[in-house]
Amino acid sequence: MFGDFEIHEPATVPEAVDMLTQFGDGATVYAGGTELLLIMKEGLVHYPHLVNIKTVPNLNNIAMENDKKRLRIGALVTHRQLEQTTLVRERVPLLSEAAARVGNLRVRIAGTIGGNVCFAEPHSDPATLLLACGASMELSGKNGIRTVPAEDFFVGLLQTAKEQDEVLQAITVPTQSVGAAGAYMRFCIHERPTATVAVILHLKDGLIETARVALGSVGPTPLRITMAEEMLQGERPSMELSAAAAACAREATDAVDDIYGSVEYKGHLAQVLTNRALTRAVDRIGGGADVH
Repeated sequence: MFGDFEIHEPATVPEAVDMLTQFGDGATVYAGGTELLLIMKEGLVHYPHLVNIKTVPNLNNIAMENDKKRLRIGALVTHRQLEQTTLVRERVPLLSEAAARVGNLRVRIAGTIGGNVCFAEPHSDPATLLLACGASMELSGKNGIRTVPAEDFFVGLLQTAKEQDEVLQAITVPTQSVGAAGAYMRFCIHERPTATVAVILHLKDGLIETARVALGSVGPTPLRITMAEEMLQGERPSMELSAAAAACAREATDAVDDIYGSVEYKGHLAQVLTNRALTRAVDRIGGGADVH
């Protein structure tokens, strides 16, 4: 099953980085373990060394950054924390809403946001939302700390921009501004979603000033639907506009055939969910007069 392995317990992030550097490809970070232990149990991977960062203090903290414009979420924050923490509910409500739909209660209690994004499972909830929010990943390595935007972090199937000897120590997410609202939609038959869509709109004087639309779970990585964003910007919300932007989502998807469905099926889901997410976001922001 698991094979022989040794658990190492660093006291600091730099110490964890040193361990990862020392053991090379034979080591990986261990946090909640909901993803890692599953694939190790199935014999898909084997790591002789697990670097348990649960022993590092303060990686499960949630706090506002000094400028009050971004929420800093430690890599060990669980999905359950994101779901229940008042600060998240008030400052990034969509993140709390999405976290409540991850897996099941056991997964939400044990699974961490850092472990989820680093595993980069395509059929995942947080990645799509973090992409739409404009989140960034704070990585600590032997050369110091670097920040990677979410849109550059997910690079392929189960692949991220994180180097082997780096530790994701936090995720920063812009707080919701006045005049903005969003929506998160997913379609799920299995425990993992078949398709996910996140939309964040900012309205000013009745027009869409900015739009961010992200699609996930249909292809290897989540992606922004920039064609839809450009179509929405500067326009007054309407049913016709939402429908046209949703059609862009169908065209832009990099869907693949798998056990969750065909390319055609996922394209249809992308269009339907994008349309619904846009409608809900406009309603939440109080600009839905022309949408119904």
